[in-house]
Amino acid sequence: MSKPHLDVDLSELGPGWLEPIADFANYLKFERQYSAHTLGQYQRQLLQAAAFFAPHCEHWLAVSSELVRRYSMQLRTRQYNPRSINLKLSCVRSLYKFLQHKHATDQETYNPAQGLRGPKFQKPLPKSLDVDQMAQLLDIADDDALAVRDKAMMELMYSSGLRISELVNANLHDIRDGEIRVLGKGNKERVVPVGGKALEAIALWLKYRPMFAPADEPALFVTKRKTRISARHVRARMQEWGIRQGITGTIHPHKLRHSFATHLLESSGDLRAIQEMLGHTSLSATQVYTHVDFGHLAKVYDNAHPRARKQRKD
Repeated sequence: MSKPHLDVDLSELGPGWLEPIADFANYLKFERQYSAHTLGQYQRQLLQAAAFFAPHCEHWLAVSSELVRRYSMQLRTRQYNPRSINLKLSCVRSLYKFLQHKHATDQETYNPAQGLRGPKFQKPLPKSLDVDQMAQLLDIADDDALAVRDKAMMELMYSSGLRISELVNANLHDIRDGEIRVLGKGNKERVVPVGGKALEAIALWLKYRPMFAPADEPALFVTKRKTRISARHVRARMQEWGIRQGITGTIHPHKLRHSFATHLLESSGDLRAIQEMLGHTSLSATQVYTHVDFGHLAKVYDNAHPRARKQRKD
């Protein structure tokens, strides 16, 4: 048997490879409400895997566990980093879970990637701003309409820990009685409190908003072109404000979400509540914040625990 390889012309893939990927993509798009970026990621990874498997079998359901292991080893040989390898294998596992559900009555449908572990890697800890840096970023005195809008967006993200997709998809009617209703990953709805500073910033933006938004536009945040603001536009504006406000390091939406979680944990210690507000399905996804600022936690321990401090010498 010839040595498996990755660089196969995708035009050579038959319907036994392409149709399951298309069906899976439609499922992720319409039922799971995944973003276009995530869909593209899944499709790229699955097409690469199909290109590797195709010379050795005719369709996804004919792939063996041994072939998946060889695919994993080839990725390592090609010196993909551990994170990328785990992502590629995860996409393959997810496709087979979908196929298992679709062919529930087919006893031969199985997941050849089940139980196959990729190389271990240490996930990078989320980066956040400290409280003073956050105050510096949000200290925007500019009364220009777009500056007012940008401050309202950043105040809301920091106040409520929103994802970028949740921010840009927010509508006027979603904010009520000091709370905002958002649709998170998997089209799951949650209600999150909005702080006083954010409510003030949003109220000021709403005075300017009619300059940009048509009467029938539901979006909370719009551009000067009178359309709903995009995630790309938000990222660019936040990066620009980070520079203008003299913040060290790049400012991006997820950093504000991380800062929200970190600061709330430092103040409350209530990991379960933070999990709910972030919209995390698993507590393990939230637990990463317990490691973000060990210096702060160590200081709290030193100041509070009776056995932590060295006894003073008289």
